Amino acid sequence: MKRRDPANLETPPALEGLIEALLSLRSAGEARAFLEDLCTPAELEAMADRWRVVPLLVADVPYREIHDLTGVSVTTIGRVARCLDLGAGGYRIAVERLGESAHDASH
Repeated sequence: MKRRDPANLETPPALEGLIEALLSLRSAGEARAFLEDLCTPAELEAMADRWRVVPLLVADVPYREIHDLTGVSVTTIGRVARCLDLGAGGYRIAVERLGESAHDASH
């Protein structure tokens, strides 16, 4: 993985293009097709594993229990937890928005 210079906080143009492409997708099917084209099966599995543990961490489920429930390594769970605590906030935004849409759908 390429390392970014922390002094340069601008988003690289290639990442900007990827973000724009993601934002252009209009359905779950389109998103799935894009991700399947963009990522290897192993990369998709790794990302899905990370996302799968986010709600459990937010619910304060212990790492060992998350591992037992999901099979995701404790190391990966720890990395996701660190991102939840110290990351850019993307996981929390998604969890909150999904929670809101689930709440809205129930009313």
